[in-house]
Amino acid sequence: MFDCDPGQDDAISLIMALSPGSGLDIRAITVVAGNTSLVKCQRNARMIAQICGRVDVPIFAGRAAPLKLPLATAEEVHGVEGLDGLDIFEPDLPLQSENAVDAIIRLCRSVDDIVLVPTGPLTNIAAALTRAPEIAERISEIVIMGGARAEAGNITPSAEFNIYVDPHAARIVFDAPVKKTTFGLDVTHKALIRDEHVDRIASLGTEMGDRLTGMLRSDYAEYDRAKFGTSGTPIHDACTTAYLLQPDVFTFKSVNVQVEVDSPLTRGHTSVDFWQMTERPRDTQWAVDVDAEAFFELMIGRIAAYTD
Repeated sequence: MFDCDPGQDDAISLIMALSPGSGLDIRAITVVAGNTSLVKCQRNARMIAQICGRVDVPIFAGRAAPLKLPLATAEEVHGVEGLDGLDIFEPDLPLQSENAVDAIIRLCRSVDDIVLVPTGPLTNIAAALTRAPEIAERISEIVIMGGARAEAGNITPSAEFNIYVDPHAARIVFDAPVKKTTFGLDVTHKALIRDEHVDRIASLGTEMGDRLTGMLRSDYAEYDRAKFGTSGTPIHDACTTAYLLQPDVFTFKSVNVQVEVDSPLTRGHTSVDFWQMTERPRDTQWAVDVDAEAFFELMIGRIAAYTD
């Protein structure tokens, strides 16, 4: 189950996961407010699923705001509609009437060894774990995009955006007795999509390739280059799907992660016990490195699976 807030990088993650022959059994896509409002995020998720030809995957809207804080969004990065560079339309694929939090609880109770893949703020997942804590034992793994350690933050000096938006939810999820695999900025900033990768996607000559080329040549792609002085753009959320498809692309260290919620100066900071300085359980696989060449071969291969 994917839980997301599309977002260009969420969109690429979903496009990879929903691609023909991916082998992933996706039972649902749940949506949370984050990169933009819930109204736009759920439309974007339905739009992406429809573009992928996956109208069989139900989509559910969840929390429109964090557990305790006002919503902070990132339109300056992703554009006012959340998917800068893509032609926006109202999809035919319907939104399910059931709330995403209820859907998460129901699916966790009914599907053995379910894997949750949140790539936005962790509000929906935390709400489900709080309302029905017994589902933790039904969850095989939570694959998270969020957090930072050595790379510092991308929204404040010490916080990554997804964790910053709802640190209270992140604390609940990281404290839950569930295996977590986490892709923070430490690794996503090592997987930068560059002009040569975009040129390869453009050369596919397919409708999907053209759509992604538009997104990857939009202002979204320039934001991180200008802000961080890099030669490429991180596709943060795609790391989660790449892991599901080919886990050996990444290198991990077993750690414990605690989330700062009380200090306004360090809101959303992820305290990663990298060297086992505490007795807290090492229940998180923290991604520390990526084979960037293999990562982009995998990504472009999944995009190429869409033929007109």
